[in-house]
Amino acid sequence: MKYAVVLYQSADDFAAKAPALFPAHKARLDEFHAAGDLLMVGTFGDIAKEGSMAVFASRAAAEKFVEGDPFRLNGVVRGHEIRDWNDIYS
Repeated sequence: MKYAVVLYQSADDFAAKAPALFPAHKARLDEFHAAGDLLMVGTFGDIAKEGSMAVFASRAAAEKFVEGDPFRLNGVVRGHEIRDWNDIYS
């Protein structure tokens, strides 16, 4: 089964910006999760250095999420990457 992984790199000032934007970001996560497009999401151990990751059911869903994500639009993340990922157990 083919999925898409989104990797976010935290901006240097993410801790100052993220709290105000988190409700809108979380609402978007919830919307995509309820639709079955977002399968997993979370931060790495040191979010400042390692960022976060989300697994989407398709590349199209991942691209759509990133395109309108308040965190990306407002500089909470300084960069992102979308990678296709193949699950060998599905």
